[in-house]
Amino acid sequence: MKIKTLIVVLVTIVLSACSPKITTNLTNKQPALRAEEKIALLDVHHNLPEGTTKIGDLRFQDSGFSTDCSFNSLMNRARIQARENGANIVKVVEKKAPDLLSSCYRLKIELYKYDGDVSRIPQYQLTLD
Repeated sequence: MKIKTLIVVLVTIVLSACSPKITTNLTNKQPALRAEEKIALLDVHHNLPEGTTKIGDLRFQDSGFSTDCSFNSLMNRARIQARENGANIVKVVEKKAPDLLSSCYRLKIELYKYDGDVSRIPQYQLTLD
């Protein structure tokens, strides 16, 4: 019985260690968005439209054994976090590409709520990896 418990604990640790560490700081959480509501993904060089309300911050870091941490993958995770917290704009404010120290992107992201049409904002388009 102890061996099965040990195996379950080890598998759980390994699986959780394979995903990037996500830190959230929500200062103005809103009701979740509906599935059909659009979310704009803004990279570092994109500008925020006027009239946005900041919902909070996300930070994606390498946990040391991270996998599936490409820019597209992290942006997709950020979009899910935004939807759950009522934000319709995901804005990358700092981006570190993979290097000798990490095989993952490291991102600082801000989440915003915008009452206008987010589909009209110039934005990043997710691509298939």
